[in-house]
Amino acid sequence: MAALQDLLEFQLKSAQSLSELLVQEKLAITQRNSSQIEAVAKQKITLINQLNEADQRIANHPHVSSLQEDEALKSLVEQIKSVIIDCQQANQINGEALSRAQVSFHKLKNLMQQSQGKIGMTYTAEGQTRSISTLGTDIKA
Repeated sequence: MAALQDLLEFQLKSAQSLSELLVQEKLAITQRNSSQIEAVAKQKITLINQLNEADQRIANHPHVSSLQEDEALKSLVEQIKSVIIDCQQANQINGEALSRAQVSFHKLKNLMQQSQGKIGMTYTAEGQTRSISTLGTDIKA
């Protein structure tokens, strides 16, 4: 079985990699590079799975109690927690930026459709826009 310190160091390295990846994601979002955003998302899932697996291995380690006793291990755990908290915050910010970008894209798309005059815009009961190509042209009175 792997040494607890090795598992913690792997966990820290994975968390730091996730942090770096979130910076790349932010850049891809600001550049509106959809293929890069998708690639980063796949890498994020892989890293998060690695973090979860390592966390399980640490939790099931026979010497897990030494995490509370050994100062060096305590320090590593604190570093990991700090990086993970930073990652959670960066991920939330990136998610909000991605949502705003998506809303902007939909607004632009709607404006373009309206300006072309080919499609009428209306709203659903939930307040979402809906395109209708026969707006007012299918009246049978």
